[in-house]
Amino acid sequence: MDIFEVDTVVIGAGVVGLACARALARAGHEVYLLEKENTFGTGISSRNSEVIHAGLYYPPDSLKAELCVRGNRMMRQFCDDFHVDYRMPGKLVVATTEEEIAKLEIIKANAEQCEVTDLTILNRQECRVLEPELEVLAALHSPSSGIVDSHGLMLALLGDAEAHGTVAAYGAEMTGISTAAGGGFIVSRDDPSGDRIEILCQYLVNAAGLGATRLASTFRELDPQTIPRTWFAKGNYFSYAGKLPFRHLIYPVPTKGSLGTHLTPDLGGQGKFGPDIQWVTEENYDVDESRKPLFVNSIRKYWPGLDENRLQPAYSGIRPKVVAPDIASQDFIIQGPRDHGLQGFVNLMGIESPGLTSSLAIAEKVVAKIGD
Repeated sequence: MDIFEVDTVVIGAGVVGLACARALARAGHEVYLLEKENTFGTGISSRNSEVIHAGLYYPPDSLKAELCVRGNRMMRQFCDDFHVDYRMPGKLVVATTEEEIAKLEIIKANAEQCEVTDLTILNRQECRVLEPELEVLAALHSPSSGIVDSHGLMLALLGDAEAHGTVAAYGAEMTGISTAAGGGFIVSRDDPSGDRIEILCQYLVNAAGLGATRLASTFRELDPQTIPRTWFAKGNYFSYAGKLPFRHLIYPVPTKGSLGTHLTPDLGGQGKFGPDIQWVTEENYDVDESRKPLFVNSIRKYWPGLDENRLQPAYSGIRPKVVAPDIASQDFIIQGPRDHGLQGFVNLMGIESPGLTSSLAIAEKVVAKIGD
């Protein structure tokens, strides 16, 4: 068995793990980034809508609200600084019934409590001026919503992390965590050759995404009461063949546990619809084509001109939920030493949307917590 020492280990090379590795390396840590897949960003981070969220929906006192609003600004600055492709077309949250118009007012008031102050409610005619194909009664316009090249973003994060000394190891399956006798942590992993390797570190960040709670449960000294159960919420996406007649992101009024089947134009001028929500018990990324009629019905509420023959199954993703399916929403879980009593350990769980938007702000929070 090989044993070696390093200052800091970050487990998980999705967008949040990459952002954490970069932030810690920039703060002076010697960082070792472990990823069980053969490259970075193959899980949640590459199977989402690639949306830069403004922070409209989250409770004002939540981590999601705080880190999404800050992350939105940090994301755009990072993309400018590192030449990552992004665009800010704005979002329309659309109402197709009188009841939904009232909900737009509630969303706007909530967002303003979260310091999102650039929102406008548009009437039907104003919506048609912006998007002639849109058939709605009203919409909430969010100009601070956009889209980003998530792969380009992760590549830039990795490049800057490595420029500050981070070493990334892929194909590294983590098998357990324990505290070391002299302080710090021992992370066990299986080398691709089959050999067991133990890494002694002073600081440890669990950013393993869908596997975060499973990995945390291997930590012998971590109180099981601090580890929630995880449910998997699968979302299917359908692409649209040909050019879409929309410039903005189009979102329905959100429903319980979901932002609804929305339209996201991509950076190439085409677009995708999704995600829906399916509760699954294991990772499976096949697109359920039988759900296409549900997509068609949802989309036609705001776009009657949809040609359903152009809807094609595209991809799916899974969101890690740390609340039961019958509970409407959850917050990020970012546990530091004050939460679990283990100096130098930060545990990230339930990092779903808006995790991409919030990634740089989450990393900033991790740097602060790791020294608590």
